[in-house]
Amino acid sequence: MRKSAIIGLITIAICVGFLVSLNADTSNYSTFTEAAKDAREFHVMGYWEKNKGMYYDAQKDANHFAFYMKDSKGQVNKVVYNGAKPQDFERSEKLVLIGEMKNDTFYASKILMKCPSKYNDNLVEVKRDGQVKQYN
Repeated sequence: MRKSAIIGLITIAICVGFLVSLNADTSNYSTFTEAAKDAREFHVMGYWEKNKGMYYDAQKDANHFAFYMKDSKGQVNKVVYNGAKPQDFERSEKLVLIGEMKNDTFYASKILMKCPSKYNDNLVEVKRDGQVKQYN
């Protein structure tokens, strides 16, 4: 083989190795149990436990919203979100929380909601100030 072909193959191998290493750290959806094992940020998907209710008092603290969520394995945990209660939270079908677990409570930095729609199956992201935008 020529020297340029060998250098080209080595370059391709390095690029493939780099791409594989990038993909190794990406997270799929986790459970509350997995989030409790590590102090890093996790994505937990689940459903709002309606029978346990929610806590939000805009007059006391407009940036404190708490509720209970059941993850994909059936474990129910308390969730605290330091932001305004998302608009149409009660209508959401599925939730994706991004945050970390501390002392059996999941502290969400973002809440993504899948709202029921006949024509649109997209997730929406709720900002800390209560604004809702399309999540890509």
